[in-house]
Amino acid sequence: RHLEANMPAKILIVEDHEDSRDILKLQLQAQGYEVIEAENGQEGLEKALTEDPYLIVMDLGLPGIDGIEAAIRLKKNPKTADIPVIAHTAWSPEDYKEKAERAGMVAYLTKPTPPHLFKEVIQRVLQSKSSN
Repeated sequence: RHLEANMPAKILIVEDHEDSRDILKLQLQAQGYEVIEAENGQEGLEKALTEDPYLIVMDLGLPGIDGIEAAIRLKKNPKTADIPVIAHTAWSPEDYKEKAERAGMVAYLTKPTPPHLFKEVIQRVLQSKSSN
């Protein structure tokens, strides 16, 4: 799954807080990405299958299926296993970063993430994906 020339990368934001979702959406759209939104882990899993995003930004503290469980399920499904997932959470990295990595997440951002760092991590993950 490679980026087509002139096609914006499609990024799925899985975040239950509307304000956080809106901020991420605005930041990503300003960088030229197409944004899809999901409000919980279950919806995130469904949209990962139907929308075929290039990258997923996943909150960990989601109602129902949390972000770590959702990432584990994405990695187990051959249709979604190669989509990079970035953790974006208020949960402390001391307690959860290792769990997120074991679940297959490629980066761990804590809220609030400075916009320049968010942009940098998104670009790094997209570049490493397109070079694979």
